[in-house]
Amino acid sequence: MALTESNMFPLGTTAPSFNLPDVVSGRTVSLQELRSNIATVLMFICNHCPYVKHVQNQLVLLANDYLPKGVSFIAINANDAEKYPDDSPEKMKEIAQQLGYPFPYLFDETQEVAKAYQAACTPDFYIFDKEMKCVYRGQLDDSRPGNDLPVTGETIRLALDSLLQNAPVTVKQKPSIGCNIKWRD
Repeated sequence: MALTESNMFPLGTTAPSFNLPDVVSGRTVSLQELRSNIATVLMFICNHCPYVKHVQNQLVLLANDYLPKGVSFIAINANDAEKYPDDSPEKMKEIAQQLGYPFPYLFDETQEVAKAYQAACTPDFYIFDKEMKCVYRGQLDDSRPGNDLPVTGETIRLALDSLLQNAPVTVKQKPSIGCNIKWRD
């Protein structure tokens, strides 16, 4: 595991479009059909990373709190499943069902989507406004495995609350830290 920070995708950038398979439903879905006209949270996660495991329950709570407010959540795994079988689509589906993910969990087998978003680590978070312009990228909150801070999702919550109030996102944007994305050779 190489500890890696977010690349900090440029604010104001339009979300790159994609069509990816949802491991739970078995359907291929597009960003266009999953996006919200309020705010869209895109998360690069995986199954095996201890940094993702540390926040998985909060991701479910966060989505369950904000989905009723019209915010869309999308999770994408871009890891090389051949070298990391715990991140295979079959295992992704198991984790999504076990944890009750209320959002689609998509598999980016070619890793083209991760590259388009300049994703570097898991977890890595992006928030897009109603025009699909990036208004936030970085961490979920200040909690990390072993630092004894509670996992609250506070940073993402503050950003989403600003969008819901039609206010600019002013929360300090810090890079996420986690395992590097497992790129294919």
